[in-house]
Amino acid sequence: MMDLGGKVALVTGGNGGIGLAMAGALADAGATLALVGRNADKTEAAAASLAREGAPAPLALTGDMTEEQGVAVARVAAQFGGLDILVNNAGVNDRKLPQDYALSEWNALIAGNLTSAFLVSKAAYPLMAARGGGKIVNIGSIMSIFGSPMSAPYAAAKGGLVQMTKALATAWAGDNIQVNAILPGWIDTDMTVTAREQVPGLNDRVLARTPAGRWGRPADLGGAALFLCAPASDFVTGIALPVDGGYSCAA
Repeated sequence: MMDLGGKVALVTGGNGGIGLAMAGALADAGATLALVGRNADKTEAAAASLAREGAPAPLALTGDMTEEQGVAVARVAAQFGGLDILVNNAGVNDRKLPQDYALSEWNALIAGNLTSAFLVSKAAYPLMAARGGGKIVNIGSIMSIFGSPMSAPYAAAKGGLVQMTKALATAWAGDNIQVNAILPGWIDTDMTVTAREQVPGLNDRVLARTPAGRWGRPADLGGAALFLCAPASDFVTGIALPVDGGYSCAA
């Protein structure tokens, strides 16, 4: 039920952090992989690290997913003959108080975290429908459900991503396409290292509230991603799954 042999998967923002960890879980389960990232050298190195004996070499693509969604999906289809799995992980953040964002900054963060995921999903839809089904996993955040004084546009986009997930799940269920979201908690990545530098006391507050007693690791996302991309989840659609060590359920 967790076998992805013969499946083609595209992971955006897959060249580091939780994106690379999730891509690794899919590769271990037998998926043929394509990664998209903005840094060409980093993406090439990530793709090389995911090579598995007996599997096609992972495809490394360079691009900004706010601009080149259709191009990336078309490249994957041309290389591997179709697309079965899409993980929308690409995202950006810029921490400020709400009153300090310019409109251009707001628009860029909404585009980078929400609009791009919609457009990649839209481009993937006909390929998945033509193959009789597929899996789309959108990577939200615990900021999808909590307020964030220093990340208003990011939180708004990630909240919108959950609602978009539900909308696509209901729209495409008849095509046997399951659409779900993962909401990572406080995971130790380059992005959260910056958050700890910018927000005094954040590390201690996260540890105090998280029942698991630690920050998450990128590898903690692999199992959730694999489940939602595998046949095991064929009757699961429209959910938003927190992977947060209990943070979201702690009083």
